[in-house]
Amino acid sequence: MSLYDDAVLVLKGYEGQEELRQSYLDHLADRPDGMWKACDAGHVTASALVVDPGRGRVLLTLHRKLRMWLQMGGHCEPGDPTLEAAALREATEESGIAGLTLLPGGPVRLDRHPIPAPCNWHFDVQYAVLAPPGAVQEISEESLDLRWFGYDEVAGVADESVVRLLEATRARL
Repeated sequence: MSLYDDAVLVLKGYEGQEELRQSYLDHLADRPDGMWKACDAGHVTASALVVDPGRGRVLLTLHRKLRMWLQMGGHCEPGDPTLEAAALREATEESGIAGLTLLPGGPVRLDRHPIPAPCNWHFDVQYAVLAPPGAVQEISEESLDLRWFGYDEVAGVADESVVRLLEATRARL
């Protein structure tokens, strides 16, 4: 199965955010290249919120280009077999933490947001991953900083999309 086919199956099975979910499916139906950064009408991305539920905190990255505190994530790559694998790869690469595990149940949220041309839109499929006990982060070249924030601190540093992702993740936990 291709990554494109996996994305369509994941989105068809995702419950909630019906109108937004349908816009993702329409995007992919209209654009066979809609998984890839080269698609200038926008492309599907995969992200993951790194959570340490035992300590009531999340790891956020200070994104190098956007200069915002965000969850880990980014573009799908040809070697990614699934959206889950892409999200887990991105979270591992950007956090430097080995042994992350996906929170069961598939995507936690969808978030479509504009990005600078030529790509125009990210159709982000958002997951959550659990940090292993004693996890130590390591800054990647994509980040200016990595920092753990208590659940109650996130609204003070991150935008509404991250706050909504945290709320949905906590509801699933």
